[in-house]
Amino acid sequence: MFKSAALLSVLSVLVVPFLTADVMVAHAEQQDRTLAVIMTNDSVANEVKVYDAGSGNLLQTLATHGKGGVSGNARGVKQYKGQLFAAVNNGSNTVAVFRRDDNELTLDKVVATTSAPVSVDFANGHMYVAGATTVDSFPLQGNRVGALDGTTGLELAGGGTPGAGSTAQVGAVNDQQLLVTIKTDPTPGTVDIVALHDGAITGAQPTAASAPTGSLTPFGFSVYPDGSAIITLAHSNQDGLFVNGAFAAVVGAGQLADCWMTRVGKYVFTANTASKTLSRLIGTGEHIFVDDLVAATVTTGGNPSDLDAANGVLGVIDGGAGPSHLSLFTYDRFGGLTARGTPIDLTTQTANGVAIIPPSDDSER
Repeated sequence: MFKSAALLSVLSVLVVPFLTADVMVAHAEQQDRTLAVIMTNDSVANEVKVYDAGSGNLLQTLATHGKGGVSGNARGVKQYKGQLFAAVNNGSNTVAVFRRDDNELTLDKVVATTSAPVSVDFANGHMYVAGATTVDSFPLQGNRVGALDGTTGLELAGGGTPGAGSTAQVGAVNDQQLLVTIKTDPTPGTVDIVALHDGAITGAQPTAASAPTGSLTPFGFSVYPDGSAIITLAHSNQDGLFVNGAFAAVVGAGQLADCWMTRVGKYVFTANTASKTLSRLIGTGEHIFVDDLVAATVTTGGNPSDLDAANGVLGVIDGGAGPSHLSLFTYDRFGGLTARGTPIDLTTQTANGVAIIPPSDDSER
C-alpha cells in the first residue's frame, strides 16, 4: 500500500508539469488567433460576427445595441492593436466599442456621435468618427474610449456642407491632421483636412481640397508613414496620390470602380467593385504604380467592397448577388495573395465593413 502511494506521488510529480505545459500551450494558441470581424449593418438590429480567420468558423454573433443602414462608405468598422474594435450604428447616431478578451469580443460601451456615423479610425491616442456632416474625436484611456473631446463640421470644396450619403472615410495622416473623403458627383469631390491638437479635433473649419479636374469620387484611402495617402477616385476609375494637402499625381486604375483600400507595408490593395477583383498598388511619395492589375479575383459573383489586412491575412466582403460573403486570403512579403478556404456565407445581404484583428499589439498599422 505504501509502495502504491509512493508510486502515485512520483507519477503526479512527473505528469502534472506536462499537463500544465499542455494547458499553457493551448491557452497561448487561443490568444494567438487572428479574428475576422464583419458588421451585418442591419437597419433595425445591427450585429457583428466574429470568425476565426484560420478555420473560417463562426465564433460569436454580438449585438451592437443600435441600428445599421450605412452605405457608400469605407471603414465602418475598425480594430486597434488587437485590443479594440468599433462599429458604426448609422441609424442610431452611435458607435459600439468592443474589447477583445482572448478569442472573444465583449461590448464595452456605446458612444454618441454628433451626426450619423459612417467611418471610424484609431490613431494619436484617439478614436475618430466621421459622420454625415461632422467629424468627432474621442480620447483613448488605456484600452477604453473616453468622452467626446473635439468636433467640427465637414465642408465641401465649392462651399456648403455634404449631402446625405456623401461622407466616405476618415483617417489620420499624422498627429496634426485627419483626412475625410467626401463624394459629390457630378463635381469632382472633396478631401477635408481636419486640424488636431494633442490628438483632439480643434474645432477649426477644415481645409477643403478639391479632387483633380476630370476625376470623380474620392472614396477609400490608405496612409503611408510619411503622411502621403493613396485615395481611390472611384467613379472615374483612377487612383490619386495626396501629399501636403493636395493631389500630386493621378493614374488610371485599369479596373472598374476601385473603391476601398487597405495597406500592408508598402503595398496598397484596392477592391474594384465592378470588376470583382483586387489590385495591388505602390506609392512612393511622388508617384503611384499599379503593381498588379489583378492580384486576386472574388469568385462568389458578388461585388467586393470593404477590405482589411493584418497578420498575414486579408479579408474582403462582397454583396449584390444574394447573401454577402467574406473571402479570406493570405499574403506574403511580396504582396502575393493566395485564397484561404472557400468564401464564407454571411447569411445577410447587408454586410458592410470588415476588420482583421491580430493578436494583441501585433497590428501592422
